Amino acid sequence: MTPDSSASNTNEPLTSEAFASEVGSLLTHRHCEDVVVLNVTGLSQVCDYVVVATGTSDRQMKSVASEVSILGREQDFPAFRKSVDNDATWIVVDFISVVVHLFEPQRRAYYDLEDLWSDAKRIEVPTQSTT
Repeated sequence: MTPDSSASNTNEPLTSEAFASEVGSLLTHRHCEDVVVLNVTGLSQVCDYVVVATGTSDRQMKSVASEVSILGREQDFPAFRKSVDNDATWIVVDFISVVVHLFEPQRRAYYDLEDLWSDAKRIEVPTQSTT
């Protein structure tokens, strides 16, 4: 259990930052690569946190996106919208205050969201192994 997930067990509402961190941890544990959580509060008019990760296959990305949606429901952060491009090279799960982007490697390099939000503060993502 991560420190952030204990907040949900005490009936305290999870903050957007804590939820974004939990999403980052889930993505790491599900073998997504280069997981980054960015605090874009004050930089974006759309959301407060952006989570970016690279998937290893379209199947993995779709599975992880479903798990992220389930986590959101469990943590009282229901997904507002989920979008998948035609080739499943980019999946977006929008929780309003937190937006999750799952990319295949070439698509991630093309859009380079980390550079777009280069002024954003990076939030540390737990990288502990589940084995």
